[in-house]
Amino acid sequence: MAQDKGVTPRSEDYSQWYRDVIARGDLVDDAPVRGCKVLKPHGYAIWEAIQRGLDERFKATGHVNAYFPLLIPMSFLSREAEHVEGFAKECALVTHHRLRSKEGGGVEPDPASKLEEPLVIRPTSETMIWHMYGRWIDSWRDLPILVNQWANVMRWEMKTRPFLRTSEFLWQEGHTAHATREEAEEETLKMLDVYASFAEEVLAIPVVKGRKSARERFAGAVETYTIEALMQDGWALQSGTSHFLGQNFAKAFDVTFQNVDGEREHVWATSWGVSTRLVGALVMTHSDDEGLVLPPAVAPIQVVIVPVYKAKDRDEVMAAVDGLHATLKPHVRVRVDDRDNLRVGAKFFEWEQKGVPLRLEVGPRDVAKGQAFAKRRTGGDKFAIAFDDALATVQQVLDEMQGDMLQRALDHRESHTFTAESREDFVKGLEERPGFYRVAWGGDDADEDRVKEETKATIRCFPQEQDSVEGLTCPLTGKPAREWALFARAY
Repeated sequence: MAQDKGVTPRSEDYSQWYRDVIARGDLVDDAPVRGCKVLKPHGYAIWEAIQRGLDERFKATGHVNAYFPLLIPMSFLSREAEHVEGFAKECALVTHHRLRSKEGGGVEPDPASKLEEPLVIRPTSETMIWHMYGRWIDSWRDLPILVNQWANVMRWEMKTRPFLRTSEFLWQEGHTAHATREEAEEETLKMLDVYASFAEEVLAIPVVKGRKSARERFAGAVETYTIEALMQDGWALQSGTSHFLGQNFAKAFDVTFQNVDGEREHVWATSWGVSTRLVGALVMTHSDDEGLVLPPAVAPIQVVIVPVYKAKDRDEVMAAVDGLHATLKPHVRVRVDDRDNLRVGAKFFEWEQKGVPLRLEVGPRDVAKGQAFAKRRTGGDKFAIAFDDALATVQQVLDEMQGDMLQRALDHRESHTFTAESREDFVKGLEERPGFYRVAWGGDDADEDRVKEETKATIRCFPQEQDSVEGLTCPLTGKPAREWALFARAY
């Protein structure tokens, strides 16, 4: 059945299923530049819903938005050694500022326009922002600075996948400056909590909060914290990160302030971000073999009303549909599909593929009964919704769907979270039952590299919630355990 609709079953080829769902959901299209995608209106609308929801939460915690340049002097990246090492292979450069016509047609860089210093297309904005903070900060009275930026960035990825890894992508990046280490660390964890609550309450994606290992840490950070989600195939997806930068960038850009005692010291810093990768997380967490499934909280269209009539009944049916639409529109994102160039079945199919949570059908018999027939995208039989009680019922159904989706994702994560009792159990389990693997970890960086090389699994995080490992031996290294680590193969 699913193959007839053009969606490869998950059980046959998860990667192809993912691409099929995105294509059938009309989310993206290929751009003429390798590794870049065009976000089509339906796909961009999902990102807009994420953006609106997060922006409200950022501002509620005292943050403000600003915008910084796309182009960064190449010398800026070299000021923070770990940072330039982490991004050097992914940077795209601008070397000329003008083109000229070539003999025989076409264009080429004008040699006379070569820049004295190449400009990097931002892979992230720490260096530019800390250059500017150096201008803005002089005294403890100038702190804290709590700034967020909504922007695009470019990382020249060799292997790309829509939403999960593309050369150019959209994101937000928060950059804050503080007078004390304690205040910066508090900010880092506060924003991690903002991401986690948003993922669960709005995206219906349960996440594990934790600290990254040194090998997985953001380039230039003292500590990186993460929210990790588990996809339907048992692979993990890093869904948001928050970084405690210490004084590294402040020292690199000589950003100091005069404290209350009149002494100068370096500023303490954080950065944190999520990207359009969250759209990919939605697809892989909730969708099925029939196509895209979206939580009502971020669905661009929460309810679609499809009138069903013959010509003689049109006026009567459309009058009822218009009334229903007017009732719902102030409170629900609703669309009436009254196109006359498509059969009813084709409309049902299209909205199902686009993940619209609730479909309402209205025909002449329904009008006579004062009701619409409803169908949830997530399954179940059709049921009637009375026109007189439509708003309350629709809101209740959408709320139930949102809760059901979170619970279903949580149940999946719990049933695919295992404790590794031995190395053999760990290696075999990754192949036969992919998921999160709790390991009483006692290894070092070399051990972590060895596990990754042998199994393709990495430490996704050291979870914030920790049980005691006293007396336990690490099953992967044979060394005394220090703390619980969460391993998985990851996107």
